[in-house]
Amino acid sequence: MSEKNKVWFITGSSTGFGRELAEQCLERGYKVVATARRIEDVQDLEEKYPESALAAQLDVTKDEEVKNSVAKATEKFGTVDILVNNAGYGLGGGIEEPSMDQIRHQYETNVFGVIRVMREVLPMMREKKSGHIVNLSSVVGIKAFASTGYYSSTKFALESLSEALSQEVEHLGIKVTLVEPGGFRTDFAGRSFTQPENRIEDYITSERIDAIGEYHNNQPGDPVKGAKAMIDMVEAENPPLRLPLGEDAVTAIDEKLEAVRQDINEWREVAIDTKVDEEQADGVGG
Repeated sequence: MSEKNKVWFITGSSTGFGRELAEQCLERGYKVVATARRIEDVQDLEEKYPESALAAQLDVTKDEEVKNSVAKATEKFGTVDILVNNAGYGLGGGIEEPSMDQIRHQYETNVFGVIRVMREVLPMMREKKSGHIVNLSSVVGIKAFASTGYYSSTKFALESLSEALSQEVEHLGIKVTLVEPGGFRTDFAGRSFTQPENRIEDYITSERIDAIGEYHNNQPGDPVKGAKAMIDMVEAENPPLRLPLGEDAVTAIDEKLEAVRQDINEWREVAIDTKVDEEQADGVGG
């Protein structure tokens, strides 16, 4: 199969990175399954590219819609070659502030939604011994910040799931990449960001959440360039496991890695001095 005959399946294609990816892939000649919770939000892509685009309704929290959308993709195009798990949203607030229902829905969308789609697509990738899964993580999937702990934790979950999966499927010819954007001018800080149901004055979450709102449409990253970088990465012969996007993401991740290294170095002797003494080793587990 030539590169341009490959089929992209993109979740959350109505706006932001998902929309940009869908449009640029179609312009490059790829086949694209553009999914959204409201099919009318992506119907125009199918109308413009009737032979190479398929609009599909998909709420990643619903098992049946996941199965149906993948089935429609294979019915029209025969397979899925590149899966992009882009659908998701942010939840603000300190650890005490969002309701349990808000927290559950955050995980249901950002984590279990990704798992549902991957598990539906992986069997066909395993069968043909090829494919590429691209999971949209975030800079906060590496470095957490106050007031977005739950959102950040969903991205930390994707980091570990994707890293493990990459080791499980490498010998099958399937590639896995985590994309870790910093601030881009998508809807994340706007309609895709949910406020906590509760506010606690002891915390500084209100000012941090307000700052996120003010950040909307002022982020340094261009989604058009970000989408192009993702497509170029998929087209590369040896795509990376992790692709940070944006100078802010690269800087923050460098800072996190340095902080981890500093903790390890300062406490190295304490950490290492926990092994069983040699003279006691014979009695361990006996």
